[in-house]
Amino acid sequence: MPRLHIKKSDLVYVLTGKDRGKTGKVLKVFPDKNSAIVEGLHNINKHTKPNQQRNIKGGILPKESPIHMSNLMVVCKRCNKHERVKFSVVQDSRKVRVCRNCNELLDA
Repeated sequence: MPRLHIKKSDLVYVLTGKDRGKTGKVLKVFPDKNSAIVEGLHNINKHTKPNQQRNIKGGILPKESPIHMSNLMVVCKRCNKHERVKFSVVQDSRKVRVCRNCNELLDA
């Protein structure tokens, strides 16, 4: 498994692509594909058929698609900047993510 710098419910900044410069909350992470789904960003149009059993109307619906991890950066809650993360070990031998700018713990 690769070491991930982004986790679920992180606030991230998009570096490249059509949503460049926008921020959003991570909804789901795919470690095997090295990508994540960000809320409200990188939308695609999903064409759906109507289905009466599932109560689906049908039509063209917007849907979030995965963004590669290399195009995302974590936003620090304290300094409110997108910054690279470093990993450090705390007293109880846990490996946690830390902001490189202000040394704030990103993991609770």
